[in-house]
Amino acid sequence: MRKLNIGILGTRGIPNHYGGFEYAAEKISAGLALRGHEMTVYNSDKHPYRGDRWNGVRIIRCADPENKVGTIGQFVYDFNCIRDARRRGYDIILMMGYTSSSVWGKWFPRDGIVISNMDGLEWKREKYSKPLRLFLKVAERLAVRYSDFYIADSIIIRDYLREKYRIDPVYIPYGADAHPLPELQDDAREKYYMLMARMEPENNVETILTGFHHSRSKKNFVVVGNTENRFGKYLVNLFRNESRIRFAGSIFDRGQIGRLFAGTYIYFHGHSVGGTNPSLLQAMANRALIASHENAFNHAVLQDDALYFSSVPDVRDIIEQTSLGSREKDMVSNNLKKICHEFNWDAVVDRYEEFIYGCFEGKKK
Repeated sequence: MRKLNIGILGTRGIPNHYGGFEYAAEKISAGLALRGHEMTVYNSDKHPYRGDRWNGVRIIRCADPENKVGTIGQFVYDFNCIRDARRRGYDIILMMGYTSSSVWGKWFPRDGIVISNMDGLEWKREKYSKPLRLFLKVAERLAVRYSDFYIADSIIIRDYLREKYRIDPVYIPYGADAHPLPELQDDAREKYYMLMARMEPENNVETILTGFHHSRSKKNFVVVGNTENRFGKYLVNLFRNESRIRFAGSIFDRGQIGRLFAGTYIYFHGHSVGGTNPSLLQAMANRALIASHENAFNHAVLQDDALYFSSVPDVRDIIEQTSLGSREKDMVSNNLKKICHEFNWDAVVDRYEEFIYGCFEGKKK
């Protein structure tokens, strides 16, 4: 089949220095470029990577005024990307999310095919005010209206979209790469607890750290994530006298993340809104024993292969009562098998390519 000209919009850019969509754009674009497709990813002009190409992917930088005007700058940046894409003649436009892009739906390029990854029910996020949540519901509807095809990275989101809008999104999750664990001295293994997340209320970081604070554990707790936002600063201040908690900041280097996981006793995953979360898949790929917030999104991925919590006492009990026995080791092994068979990036990119070709041929007919 012919190779396609594909543009990826809706992220801050690659290589990833921000979050899940950027990580997905990084892996999907590079993977499809290896398969011979002409790949372009749009980057914020504030992105630290300054090259014009990355791993075979063309980079186009667009003006991003968010640092000057705040959140409204995200909408301006997305419009600048869409305006540029209109003149490029892409066969496929892959929109990652809709929060600040679907309002420009009337300007989406119409000579190509628009496929939207529908994100994780953004209007449920606690960090947003009630008026903003109402706007996000509208943005979701606009993304459905102005897109030709849809991707859901979670079965839960796919089923929601089917019921809500009578559309038929394809389920394609994120992926992760299973690498050999770094060699560590025996006294460095199982040394601390860990979580990796954006500092936002719906990620239950406060619940997790409070449960740890009330525990009698002599281990430390490593928190990976940017704490420069309002909620992050609140958490740092709240636990300023807890000597066992270390806020490590944002870490994007895969080798460094792998070394952190290698020393982790239990990884806590507190995300309660969204789809197949990349940090959860990384924990699975890095052979961590996972304690997860109890919700449908996490259950869809982990099934019975995790410890579950929904409250501060639950976290405390997991910390004080869990030992690494045969049941826990089976959980780790089963989650690694899921990465190898369902959530590995080669399989994910294959599914993206198959779906994109299906959309292209279907639209032509």
